[in-house]
Amino acid sequence: MHATIRRYEGVDVTRMNEVVGKVNETLVPKLRDLPGFTGYYLIEGGGGVLSSFGLFETSEQADESTMLVSKWITDQNLSSAIPNAPKITSGKVVAQSDRVLAVA
Repeated sequence: MHATIRRYEGVDVTRMNEVVGKVNETLVPKLRDLPGFTGYYLIEGGGGVLSSFGLFETSEQADESTMLVSKWITDQNLSSAIPNAPKITSGKVVAQSDRVLAVA
């Protein structure tokens, strides 16, 4: 399993709801359709910071997600809301712990 973390700084806080809404409505479905997709999480860090965490089966699939997200930002006209390129950390997941919650 491979993970990619993208940290976006300088996100326009007045457009945060718009960005998050578009992520849920249009980006997440595109990511789900990628081969090897395992999971995606978006974290609002406050102060104009958004971080995303994506999981894929291979490093090539994780790299493809990075290209998809970059194109998505442009296609959705979000370049002014997300003006800075993300800081990216990507690599093989070497430790993992999952907690399964019981459904009531």
